Amino acid sequence: MNDEHAPQITDLLSELRSQFTEVGIGDPDVDAELLVGHVLGESRGAVQASAIMGKRLTEAQASRLRDLSELRAQRVPLQHLTGRAPFRSIELRVGPGVFVPRPETETVAQFAVDALGAAATTAPLAVDLCTGSGAIALALAREVPNARVWAVEKSAEAHAWAAENVAALGDGRVELIHGDLADFVPGRLAPAELAGNAHVVISNPPYVPNAMVPRDAEVRDHDPELALYGGNDGLDVIRVISGIAMQLLLPGGSLVLEHAEGQGAAIRELLARDGWRACATHPDLTGRDRATTALK
Repeated sequence: MNDEHAPQITDLLSELRSQFTEVGIGDPDVDAELLVGHVLGESRGAVQASAIMGKRLTEAQASRLRDLSELRAQRVPLQHLTGRAPFRSIELRVGPGVFVPRPETETVAQFAVDALGAAATTAPLAVDLCTGSGAIALALAREVPNARVWAVEKSAEAHAWAAENVAALGDGRVELIHGDLADFVPGRLAPAELAGNAHVVISNPPYVPNAMVPRDAEVRDHDPELALYGGNDGLDVIRVISGIAMQLLLPGGSLVLEHAEGQGAAIRELLARDGWRACATHPDLTGRDRATTALK
């Protein structure tokens, strides 16, 4: 079905790489191969193999690819163009109105996975506050098969994406709540069974200080402000989470927070003031402080 007059995949990949490099996209090779894969309905590895074998796209496929590449060159997130975002062992549906999950959050989620796996019960309970697309909550449910997870999201747009992902991937063990995390306390939005019984509370909250506008256009122009900004010092939502988590966790339960580099000391200090124990900050794979954990 390939048109012999249509360009080869190798030529198109070279064209996209040059286009993406010129506008400062960080991984032009990856983005080029993933866009071609999206148009063909193939994996990145299959695209690489097809390029080696000299395969071509049809004229229609090449035209669609160039339309998508123009949008990517305008710094529309790749995940908005493909509608998909990988996260640990799952793939999520994402698009405008929801925060795109990042690779660094995968390392943060591991602390919650480990804590749930170590819980002395056959059915550990977890809460994911500011769930966004549902990435963390669904990863916990997938990787700890006996866990039950509550996920809370305030934004109507993000909640809609999370609902789609929970329906597809939740295995009936993820309960999605639409509401403000400040209301997720027993007797209000949280079920009574969570009062002092959760094993893990985790959150990737908005933590960017209001005055620190992100440099990356994909973040600055396309991630929702509600998911980014956390007050003058970036810690307003974390202060609320500290109090909420104290009500939800059982003694010895774990709190896991994602945050920006340079915020660890301030977060440990505020958690210690609230009565948390064993507060510790941990680096991501690049060596930058990325998560702080604590025990009730």
